[in-house]
Amino acid sequence: MSKKRVLLGMSGGVDSSVSAILLQKQGYEVIGCTMQLWELIEDHESSCCGSDAIYDAKRVCDQLGIPHYTINCKDKFKEKVVDNFICEYKEARTPNPCVECNRYLKFGEFYQKAKELECDFIATGHYARIEFSNKYHQYVLRKSKEDKKDQTYFLYTIPKELLGHIIFPLQEYTDKEEIRKIAEENNLAIARKKDSQEICFITDNNYQNFLKKYGNYKNRKGNIVLSNGEILGQHEGLIYYTIGQRKGLKIAYKEPLYVLSLNKEKNEVIVGTEKELYCTELYVKDLNFNVKINVDEPIKCKAKIRYRAKEAEAIVYLQNEKEAKVVFKEEQRAITPGQSIVFYDDEGIVLGGGKIL
Repeated sequence: MSKKRVLLGMSGGVDSSVSAILLQKQGYEVIGCTMQLWELIEDHESSCCGSDAIYDAKRVCDQLGIPHYTINCKDKFKEKVVDNFICEYKEARTPNPCVECNRYLKFGEFYQKAKELECDFIATGHYARIEFSNKYHQYVLRKSKEDKKDQTYFLYTIPKELLGHIIFPLQEYTDKEEIRKIAEENNLAIARKKDSQEICFITDNNYQNFLKKYGNYKNRKGNIVLSNGEILGQHEGLIYYTIGQRKGLKIAYKEPLYVLSLNKEKNEVIVGTEKELYCTELYVKDLNFNVKINVDEPIKCKAKIRYRAKEAEAIVYLQNEKEAKVVFKEEQRAITPGQSIVFYDDEGIVLGGGKIL
């Protein structure tokens, strides 16, 4: 019987490199593949987009005796991830580029490449689980065993039809040191390589400068106002503010104030007390469900409004296939338009998710 063939996404980091080792040990025929996503002016060791990533991935593949491919996805990445990132900020929303990258690149373009190479599966170094569920009668996406490492929040856009063709080799691991130890035991030079940063195409972590340079964003000063309309001061541009922010407002008031919302039309930053940050309802668009659901019934679930947020009990009221109203049992702090909300069942299985309006 011939070995099952797997196309493994390799960023040159320790997670994807150890994934190659684990897949080999499990008897798969492994093909490494690195996507060229963004042309950096200066390559940084921590970036998964630069030439260092390609070099390190190829070096690991050579050491393990597996083929390595590089595919140029720069145009798709710019269109679906970078341009979206710029557009969302111009609309006074806070985007999540990792979600879009997974949707269109890592589980979109990458899967098409796997089919071209006649692979049976695709694999990545994400910390999440894929397993068959008797409850849903299909393959499902499930949270990692360790909450701190779980990355399912970024993966809800995977089409449910793809789940049976995906392998997460690290799904039984919860300790990064254990992964590094495997790399060291196999003499991989990247064993102690730093983890990649949050936004791979912004190497200095200054997204405001990025928006000015690549998005032609022009600062427009405007008013900082209380929720009742009282003007308290001026802001330097909406991109410098996020929902829930307290520091850096440069305004004086009788009690601490926080950013409540951004009004693009009036070019205003609306501020208020911390109590005003909390609410129980939100609306969501661009829904994707990872399991089969009954669209005619409300969905009871646990929902997460940002990556580091705690899950909270909620009910999803579908308005159509792509839009819904979500009502939480308890108030949630700083719900942010543009961020994702992800729904889970009581067993940690991802039901789906969408973008907060």
